[in-house]
Amino acid sequence: ALVLADRGVCLIDEFDKMNEQDRTSIHEAMEQQSISISKAGIVTSLQARCAVIAAANPIGGRYDASNTLKDNVELTDPILQRFDVLCVLQDQVDPVADERLAQFVTSSHMRAIPAADLARGESPPSQSSKEESEGMIPQELLRKYIQYARCNCFPVLNGNTFDQEKVSSLYVALRQESAKSGGVPIAVRHIESLMRMAEAHAKMHLRDYVRNDDMNAAISVLLESFFVSQKFSVRKSLRKAFGKFLVDEQDQNSLMLHMLSDLFRNEQMYQIIRMRQKGIEDDDNVLEIPLEELEGKAQERRMYDLSGFLKSSAFSEAGYVLDESRRVIARPTAAR
Repeated sequence: ALVLADRGVCLIDEFDKMNEQDRTSIHEAMEQQSISISKAGIVTSLQARCAVIAAANPIGGRYDASNTLKDNVELTDPILQRFDVLCVLQDQVDPVADERLAQFVTSSHMRAIPAADLARGESPPSQSSKEESEGMIPQELLRKYIQYARCNCFPVLNGNTFDQEKVSSLYVALRQESAKSGGVPIAVRHIESLMRMAEAHAKMHLRDYVRNDDMNAAISVLLESFFVSQKFSVRKSLRKAFGKFLVDEQDQNSLMLHMLSDLFRNEQMYQIIRMRQKGIEDDDNVLEIPLEELEGKAQERRMYDLSGFLKSSAFSEAGYVLDESRRVIARPTAAR
C-alpha cells in the first residue's frame, strides 16, 4: 500500500494490530521512504514517498488519561517517534457536539443517492443555501488550490526569517522534559518534523520561504502533540512551562500597539517642528502614517501578518483608523 501511495497519502486503520513483518517494512518506509523487496530471486527497492495517517485503538478499548500515550497503545517507541504529530481522540459526552454529529449523519444519508440511480443519470441534490452562505470553499476549488500548491510552491528555510535560537531552546527543553515525565521520547527527528510542518504551513499560504509565523505554527502543533501524549496530571504544568514558546495573539497585539504609538509620536514631533519652522500654527486635526512604515517595523521583529492586529479591538479602541484605499493609518489629534 505504501508503494502504491507513492507521492500521495496512505491511510492505515488498526495500526496497532499489524504483524512483525509489516512493522519492519513500515520502519524502513517512514525512515528512508523506500521498501526493499527480496522475493522470487528479485532484489530491488521501491519508492514509498508518501504521508502516513494511521489510527490505532487503545488497550482494552478505552483510553486511560492517567497513563501516557505509549502505555495506552501497543506500539513501540521507534514507530511513535516517526510520526510528526500524535493526536488523542476521546469520545467524550457533549450534548451539543452529539446533536451536531447526529444531524450531520442524518443529512448525509438524506443526500445520498444509490449507485444504481447515479448510473441512470440522476444527479445528487445541491447543498442548501445555509451551507453556501457560511463561506465554505467548494471542494473542486480546494482540490485545485492544493494541487497548485503541491506543484508550484517549494518553500525554503532561511535563517533570517525565523528564530533559530528558539528552535534550539525548544528542543533542549523537550528533551529534558521527556526524560523526566516519560511519554514519547524526543529525538533529532522531531526537529526534522518541525521543519517539515513549517514548510507545509508556508506552502499552504503559497510562500517561497518559511517565515517566523510558519515556524510558530509548527511549534504550536508539535507542543500540543507532546502535551496530549503525557499523563493528564502533568499536562497543565507542561503547558505553563512551555508557554514561553507559544505566541500569544494578545501579547503580539500589545507589541504592535507599542510600535504604532512610537511611529505616531515621531510623526507628531516632526509635524510640530515643521510647523514652527514655517511659522504656522498646528491646526491639523489628524495624524497619518503610511502602512508600509508599520509593516517595515514589524518585519524587523519577524512579524509579517498584520491583518489580525488591524482588525482587533485593541487597534480601534486606541483611536486608530485604517484607510485601505490609501494604505495609511490615521489617528485624530484628540486621541494623542
